[in-house]
Amino acid sequence: MLKQYKLRFYNFRLVIFLLAISVIGIVLVGSAREDLKSKQLVGVILGLIIMVILSLMDYSWISNFQWIMYGANIVLLLIVRLFGDSANGAARWIDFGFIRFQPTELSKIIIILFFARFFMDHEEDLNTFKTLAKSVIFLAIPLFLIYEQPDMKNTLMLLAVFCILIYIAGLSYKIIGGMFLIIIPLAIIFVSIVVQPDQKLIKDYQRKRIMAFLYPENEEYSDDIEQQNNSKTAIASGELIGKKLSGDKEVASVNDGNFVSENQTDFIFAVAGEEYGFMGCCSIVILLLAISVECIRMSLRAKDLSGKIICCGMASIISLQSFLNICVATGIAPNTGTPLPFVSYGLTSLISLYIGMGMVLNVGLQSSAYNKEIRRKAIDQKEDYL
Repeated sequence: MLKQYKLRFYNFRLVIFLLAISVIGIVLVGSAREDLKSKQLVGVILGLIIMVILSLMDYSWISNFQWIMYGANIVLLLIVRLFGDSANGAARWIDFGFIRFQPTELSKIIIILFFARFFMDHEEDLNTFKTLAKSVIFLAIPLFLIYEQPDMKNTLMLLAVFCILIYIAGLSYKIIGGMFLIIIPLAIIFVSIVVQPDQKLIKDYQRKRIMAFLYPENEEYSDDIEQQNNSKTAIASGELIGKKLSGDKEVASVNDGNFVSENQTDFIFAVAGEEYGFMGCCSIVILLLAISVECIRMSLRAKDLSGKIICCGMASIISLQSFLNICVATGIAPNTGTPLPFVSYGLTSLISLYIGMGMVLNVGLQSSAYNKEIRRKAIDQKEDYL
């Protein structure tokens, strides 16, 4: 479980990036809602502690419990389905009284860990119908439970992450080409159906968000597009260095004027743009990109396929969520309610991400270079003994 590692193999560069983005998150959450700043700080501290502990635990040993993790994930999602606490028309939380827990955020990490081991165990027969059918079934069960909350954004997010994972695992390009021939027409049919007023595929509020994005000039959807318009105005008003650094104390702001709801979560990027301007936004984008690149870089040195998939899976979650959140805040994607990793308020999301990063750090500790050094020392010791 716990192994002795050499400190020089620990990726302190990634830790510094995570600390920097987390500090920015604490500051921005405090600007959005002062009463949540201390909770965000506690979440960061707890997340860092969990990350360090997991980074010293052998991820190969943890992956032995893949079926226990998968089963626990299904149980948690079923509890949400049956007894979940509702907010904004969706039952996505389990309320423990002192804290509200959103299992879907942890589900993303569990699914990555599960398929990392599953695909490694089926590395030789991945492209067979039997293995592909099993993987689709194992994905479909949690995906259905998440979709029924309803939570379309995380359903699509996990589907995209799964596609990345199975590609990294070695899916045949012939199968990929065939899937594109099927998915593209289905996507066109899906979009053509959901824009119809009497469709039953998605909820009415989800359709309105899509329609507001496609037809922003239509007054029928003005309420749905107003938040994004105000978000763009807030970001633009920050100019180069933002109102906080320039000393501009306008009352008409995203925080003081309450022009954007959920500005501590879904629209935290608008707070960053308004208060710290173009420079602040660039800092966030660069840090998130750097974290994703470090995950990919460590995947290239992983000792096995499982470690490679874990690193690429975490990189995909961080990059996809970041891209989607910023696209929503800047008005180039429909409003989805996706948090910005390590920046938006949300203790479940924050701690889940730190759990994933702890696993990534352990993959880096057991890199191919580390294992070569261990083998070389073992050979040297054997020769000395002889």
